[in-house]
Amino acid sequence: MELERRALRKLGVKGVEIRKPEQLQIVSALIIPGGESTTMAKLAKYHNLFPALREFVKMGKPVWGTCAGLIFLANKATGQKTGGQELIVGLDCMVHRNFFGSQLQSFEAELLIPKIVAEEGGPPSFRGVFIRAPGIIEVGPEVEVLADIPTPSDKNVHSGPSVESQQENARMENKVIVAVKQGNLLATAFHPELTADTRWHSYFLKMTSAISEDASSSIISQSTEDPHFRKPPIFDLPIYQQQ
Repeated sequence: MELERRALRKLGVKGVEIRKPEQLQIVSALIIPGGESTTMAKLAKYHNLFPALREFVKMGKPVWGTCAGLIFLANKATGQKTGGQELIVGLDCMVHRNFFGSQLQSFEAELLIPKIVAEEGGPPSFRGVFIRAPGIIEVGPEVEVLADIPTPSDKNVHSGPSVESQQENARMENKVIVAVKQGNLLATAFHPELTADTRWHSYFLKMTSAISEDASSSIISQSTEDPHFRKPPIFDLPIYQQQ
């Protein structure tokens, strides 16, 4: 996705596409962008990417899923088309596909993002762009909530009597979660690449940088003439997208 690559370029990062399983063996981080999740799942299955993607997640490498990418990373998904779709899993949450409705019900909303602000600075809110977006209706105890918004009046975030999520669901009674982090997994229901605000991308790159310190071969080194001026490191950061 060109907009995703453009956002990365602003931060001095070159994004490369991953189309074959073996390509995942030589990269240190992955972004799974938005799109039509059912179609993306069919393409991933056709190219035999699922086993390699699951192994990538199990290895603890940073992965960020936006919109459809969030659905792929979730351990459970509801509201799917007949027959469901294959998932990568790894993120301890339940996602409702198209929680906010159809394409015509796409919207923008101001999101309070205290954790991102603490790490990246900037204004206290972020303008989230939601396009036929999913919603996170359950989270496990190890999942950190990074952003939520008021639940639409016709929606119910409770999916069932899950013991692990009762306390969290009680807190989120009138809200739905739209951004989470669990270990090296980051997921957003909205599209940060559609805005000029690159704080989410910068936040993810810092996750990648922390891991890459122990695997520096995946980072393109660069020098600076002024030791007091530090440019952001350049990563070959892959972006998985449908063909």
